[in-house]
Amino acid sequence: MILTTIALVGLAFSLDLLIGEPPNAFHPVAWFGRLVGTLDREWADSESGQRLAGVAIALFAPLIPAVAAGSIVLLASVGSPLAGAIVAGLVLFLTTSLRSLLELTETVVAATDVGDEFRPDGSDATSTDGRTADTDDGLETARERVRGLAGRDTSTLSPAEIRSAAVESAGENLADGLVATLLPFALLAPISLPAAAAAAAWVKGVNTLDSMLGYPSKPHGTGSARLDDLVMWLPARIAAVTIAAAGADPLALYRAREWARDPPSPNSGWPMATLACVLSVRLTKPDVYDLNTADELPTVDDGERAVSVVGLAAVVSVLLAIALAAGVATVVTTLEGTQAVPSATTAVLEAAADGGFEPFAWRWEVSR
Repeated sequence: MILTTIALVGLAFSLDLLIGEPPNAFHPVAWFGRLVGTLDREWADSESGQRLAGVAIALFAPLIPAVAAGSIVLLASVGSPLAGAIVAGLVLFLTTSLRSLLELTETVVAATDVGDEFRPDGSDATSTDGRTADTDDGLETARERVRGLAGRDTSTLSPAEIRSAAVESAGENLADGLVATLLPFALLAPISLPAAAAAAAWVKGVNTLDSMLGYPSKPHGTGSARLDDLVMWLPARIAAVTIAAAGADPLALYRAREWARDPPSPNSGWPMATLACVLSVRLTKPDVYDLNTADELPTVDDGERAVSVVGLAAVVSVLLAIALAAGVATVVTTLEGTQAVPSATTAVLEAAADGGFEPFAWRWEVSR
């Protein structure tokens, strides 16, 4: 199963790099988002009642994509183990998002390239009003596009602050958009592909709930936010490790500890602060936090380097996932050799064959 897992991780990663995210009309995550939209309303007159309803949403809503993904993989496997494996790889692909993240970050950074003479307050030493048409167009593009990365008011941000928002989000979304679904998939794939697909879909469902409902102004989203905090605790820190490794600066993780807890989120500060330390820049959300004590906010060159570091960190994450899968496969093989536990595939095939289900029985006889 380790070779299968490697192939599926490679398939998902390659599809993401080659074609990126499918259009919303064909994207299951977007379909789930529309379902969440119907849940985004007041469920009770009291705040406590809304919070209680939110707990139910957090507990049961992510099970919908999880059950759907696991069932589809299982049904595909009945027809053909190869088909089941391919479907599992497609599920992983649909729950990850790297290319779109890096492309959007690049676009925002490039749009803020308005010249070194442009001051944060919007003035320009070489013009009366401080702006040119190109400058206005570039900053407007940057302010519009960065909203796809960071949920903050961008109308008054300077070019450097816009770049900071983009760089922060690149680090944070490495955890949300890749590590969080890749690692559970890799850990479970050597045991059961339906379970691996279900786990990846469940995590993506939790992330989607938090992104849509997890705001202080929405009491019915409190449960989703708390669940996401719990689920993302480990992926955020692993993402920070991969960023430090990709930046060839292992001590960046140690230095980042000083600021990692400054953002309101208990998790996002780790990859963001580590990326700030790797780049030797200060990342800021005005009036909320400053990550790193460097004097300078990221330049255009820093932003471009951030894209490269996060991209390489994604490769490190894939290699780490393969290593974890290999470890799990070794343990499973050892236990199977001692007859301690049967493999999930063997157990299903034996049960189906014993039950007289001919297609399963035929394949089980051939496989033995």
